[in-house]
Amino acid sequence: MTFSWPWALLTALLIPLIFAIRWWARRRRRRAAVRVTSIALVRSALPGRTRWTRRIPAALFVAGLALLAVGAARPQATVPVPQTSATILLALDISGSMCSTDVDPNRLTAARKAAAKFIESQRDGPKIGLVTFAGTAGLLVPPTDDTDELIEALENLTTYRGTAIGQAMLASIDAIAQTDSSVAPTGADPGEAGEGYASAAIVVLTDGANTQGVDPQTAAQEAALRRVRVFTIGFGTTTPSPMVCDSSQVDSGFGNWGGGGFGGRGGFDRGRSPRVIDEPALQQIAKTTGGAYHRAENADELETALGTLPGSFTVIREQVDTAAVFAAGGAVLIAGALSLSLWWNRPRSPAR
Repeated sequence: MTFSWPWALLTALLIPLIFAIRWWARRRRRRAAVRVTSIALVRSALPGRTRWTRRIPAALFVAGLALLAVGAARPQATVPVPQTSATILLALDISGSMCSTDVDPNRLTAARKAAAKFIESQRDGPKIGLVTFAGTAGLLVPPTDDTDELIEALENLTTYRGTAIGQAMLASIDAIAQTDSSVAPTGADPGEAGEGYASAAIVVLTDGANTQGVDPQTAAQEAALRRVRVFTIGFGTTTPSPMVCDSSQVDSGFGNWGGGGFGGRGGFDRGRSPRVIDEPALQQIAKTTGGAYHRAENADELETALGTLPGSFTVIREQVDTAAVFAAGGAVLIAGALSLSLWWNRPRSPAR
């Protein structure tokens, strides 16, 4: 909690001052006390209250003054606020290794279903765009709130050679810039970095390592300069498995395909294994941009990873003035103290 007018907390010093005045007044009353000979007469004149109940009004009064003092300082609390104007760019890896069957029925199908479920869960929420990447990256669907268009686009994903993670991030930045004027496109001056993050984020889902194109760390720096966070997901296992995609998931010029399966490692750049995720690189991307890295070895873990992401970038924290709450609380306590004091000190009818 922060205070707009912290100096107003000095009004709390009135509380001990009030107690000092009360103590002084009671001492003066003792000096001016009238002596009486009948104790019974004194007892009959006193209100019928126990010792602890006599302190309740005073305690409520003090608590009320304390709340009013805090309210006068204009306290502000940080609260989570849903942000429906956010933009999410989902960058999906469609390299040949996504045909690996270590995730049933294969990585590409599992990723497509998890992405569709994620998009459906964000209906009437932030705008979502789709970028796909293999040897190159391209914008499949610009940021939109048309959930059906996004899910339909996922039905026609086709695998290609290569893995260009860095280029996918740059393509995502440009897609965001088309709908968010506060984010500069790549190649333009990003301007001075402001406080906080942009109301846009990139989610990169990949099962491998960058093999060509822009270095991912260079792209991460570009995103960081624009205050765009990148959340990375490493998908799949390191278990050697056959790579099988149906005909609709395979580019006709991909390489040596036979009987619906992928034969050999041809088409993968620089001799890298298509089953090895470059986790250090993905973790560094997330760290550079203020995002987070998630590991998903099966379809359930992938759905969980995607499901936990929106709370990270579609909910922002804002400073809310809570002075009215403290003022109202203080007024209620003081009113309660006065009411109890008047009730317990009301004149009593003489006993018959």
